[in-house]
Amino acid sequence: MQRVCFLLKVRADRLDEYRERHAAVWPEMLEALSATGWRNYSLFLREDGLLVGYLETEDFAAAQAGMEAAEVNARWQTEMAPFFESLDGARPDEAMKPLTEVFHLV
Repeated sequence: MQRVCFLLKVRADRLDEYRERHAAVWPEMLEALSATGWRNYSLFLREDGLLVGYLETEDFAAAQAGMEAAEVNARWQTEMAPFFESLDGARPDEAMKPLTEVFHLV
């Protein structure tokens, strides 16, 4: 099982709405994430907008490819893109760059 952690930055003026959106993620988005192998997926949001994402999956590249093929993901990413800083034209899911794990206590 791969553990994946990534960082993104939510715009300070959109923090409340970002929280609201994630309190009511579309059921079809949740189904697509589960169906494509995203497990133990969590998002943590700091007050300055730093977003830390964590998930577990058998194969992160395959999990990403599965979501790339899901129509609901395209709609979700389009709606979420304005919430983020520094995407440089990428969708939020394309801007997720996994961090290198340097320690893990089992």
